[in-house]
Amino acid sequence: MKARIIYNPTSGREIIKKNLVDILQVFEEAGYETSAYATTPEPDSAKNEARRVALADFDLIVAAGGDGTINEVVNGIADLEKRPKMAVIPAGTTNDYARALHIPRNDVVAAAKVVLKKQMIKMDVGQANDTYFINIAGGGSLTELTYEVPSQLKTIFGYLAYLVKGAEKLPGIKPMNMRLTYDDDVYEGEANMFLVGLTNSIGGFEQIAPDAHLDDGEFSLIIVKKASLTEMLHMVALMLNGGRHITHPKLIYTKTKYLKAEPLDDKQMMINLDGEYGGDAPMEFRNLKQHIEMYADVDSIPDSAVTGELLEVENAFIREVEELTDEDIDGDGKVYSSKK
Repeated sequence: MKARIIYNPTSGREIIKKNLVDILQVFEEAGYETSAYATTPEPDSAKNEARRVALADFDLIVAAGGDGTINEVVNGIADLEKRPKMAVIPAGTTNDYARALHIPRNDVVAAAKVVLKKQMIKMDVGQANDTYFINIAGGGSLTELTYEVPSQLKTIFGYLAYLVKGAEKLPGIKPMNMRLTYDDDVYEGEANMFLVGLTNSIGGFEQIAPDAHLDDGEFSLIIVKKASLTEMLHMVALMLNGGRHITHPKLIYTKTKYLKAEPLDDKQMMINLDGEYGGDAPMEFRNLKQHIEMYADVDSIPDSAVTGELLEVENAFIREVEELTDEDIDGDGKVYSSKK
């Protein structure tokens, strides 16, 4: 089997580059003939390399860097009929995707060793028009703060930088007039923000979408209606207190496979895809169910966050029970065969 590590040489103060030999050794131990590619400042460097190796029939692509590197790799392979498996080595600012997969975020070699557990999840992928995203998409004035945090500040202070910038911006936030059409309803009116999430970790917080599944084919949709500064701060407090914000009267929280976002006036509505500017609305979002197989620490992921893996375990148990014969069971109904 062949693997290609696509790594950002500048992520995490060059932490991948410094540990590359040890990381390569881990994937060799897992049975992969492994090579590495350092991304360049050229646009779509990781995306183009991911597509190239996918078309060259590589079995595994390892995205090593921040969430942006993972996003690029997914965009390189998501529209292909035959897609390689993926692994993730986090070295970015918030590392939301690695957090959702329960991959170690403070030790890149330990993150690589997740592959040795041979556990995988078929992860949902989001599609926004012709672009793909792995974690979160959104629009509205609240989402625009991510564009205003300098890269150097993000590298040094992580998601704390987003909090500081967000607190600074909150008093000046103005709602936007929008139409949001989703599976079961339509919201039409003023809103401060909408989000469609694929995991429960957004900006370092794990309670924004408290009941998110990784592989059920549905987004967690959040719509923050026109709200005062006091109301928004109250929602944040409820979120930090066990995800209770989802019942706030100024917030809509639901599940959907599809969303269309449209501005209702001539104002620009910028769309944020995985923390970066992804174009302007109108835009349609679709959930591609169980689209890419990802290595993950499944043992550490709560059962409630995964549907497919639990079904596989259940079906395996049913098959083994069906294979039992009368000779495998004693008179008291106890199984004494090796089939357990």
